[in-house]
Amino acid sequence: MARASSSSSSIFVPIEKRKLWVSLPFQRFVVAIALFCLCFVPINASASARQNPQPSHKLRFGRNGEFKILQVADMHYADGVTTPCEDVLPSQVHGCSDLNTTAFIHRMIEAEKPDFIVFTGDNIYGFDSKDSAKSMDAAFAPAITAGIPWAAVLGNHDQEGTLSREGVMKHIVGLEHTLSQFNPIGVHAIDGFGNYDLQVGGVEGSKFVNKSILNLYFLDSGDYSTVPAIPGYGWIKPSQQLWFQRTSAKLRRAYMSPPMAQKSSAPGLVYFHIPLPEVASFDSSNFTGVKQEGISSASVNSGFFTTLVEAGDVKAVFTGHDHINDFCGQLTGIQLCYAGGFGYHAYGKAGWSRRARVVLASLEKTEGGNWGAVKSIKTWKRLDDQHLTAIDAEVLWSKHSAGTRRRKHTNGSAA
Repeated sequence: MARASSSSSSIFVPIEKRKLWVSLPFQRFVVAIALFCLCFVPINASASARQNPQPSHKLRFGRNGEFKILQVADMHYADGVTTPCEDVLPSQVHGCSDLNTTAFIHRMIEAEKPDFIVFTGDNIYGFDSKDSAKSMDAAFAPAITAGIPWAAVLGNHDQEGTLSREGVMKHIVGLEHTLSQFNPIGVHAIDGFGNYDLQVGGVEGSKFVNKSILNLYFLDSGDYSTVPAIPGYGWIKPSQQLWFQRTSAKLRRAYMSPPMAQKSSAPGLVYFHIPLPEVASFDSSNFTGVKQEGISSASVNSGFFTTLVEAGDVKAVFTGHDHINDFCGQLTGIQLCYAGGFGYHAYGKAGWSRRARVVLASLEKTEGGNWGAVKSIKTWKRLDDQHLTAIDAEVLWSKHSAGTRRRKHTNGSAA
């Protein structure tokens, strides 16, 4: 287990409290039978609720040729000032609450000035929330008051309060400044709630102004298995994978067609809550960041990673769920990244700072000096310490190379 930095963080509850399930060993025969039946699992999205209004805000690269995304994972927000912090140092217990989570978001917005914020699930901890709608309003309030476009996906705890999983997503899509969608427009059979894509256009006034040059995919990775023979967490289902394949192919065709036809697909980034089983293949020799707990993915492999590789456009996947893991590792050309736990009512590790992940996509300059396509995608994390310390900066993808990794051992953080 890699050692991490020792700044601020959390107390009280053992790590297992917030993990109601853990990954179990594969039971090959049972799993094979169960996977054969996956396509017969009922699809849980109602057609009447799936009609989303088109987002009114167009995401676009700035005139500086950059587009910055702030990822916030596992806020576990409940009832605000009355909700205590978990796993902080004894000196931090008094007065520590959900409001520390809110303050951290405000600090990150002020420091990084993101163009877009993504909340990757367990946004609220439904079990401890008296009113799920009010908890969500408070959890997302910093993004809303800042007027920054944002999007959210669901985790495994969002629906454990006064709203169903469907109800939670319906509430989210009705909030101000959100680009979240209940489900894809025109898709009448898809599992889960909150599967959608967003397109980031080129710089205003450039030749790429009407072209999506960065594609963002959002999926519902589920909560818990609904198949009795399969224990543990949920997974991304065949209907969702089919939607992703079709959407990715459509965006590839558009990018490689006039005007400004390109020779390859625009880079894509994917966001969901529960990590893929392939994340377990990494060790300290081939990732940047820390691994301090097991990989709590589904106990079956639904094949979504293979689907991502086959699509060819996805450069990185960003998840949450395992709060004291914060690493990125590359597998078959795709970076698989944790954000690290953000929320103070979520389990953590006393003395290990809450943290957030930042992603920066940068454009290349054309021969005429105008902004062109995406040149590189970089990432780093910031700790909720006195200085909002930035750590583990690295290049996730570069148009002109296979990608490089630059490690930083800042404030005690180790790779």
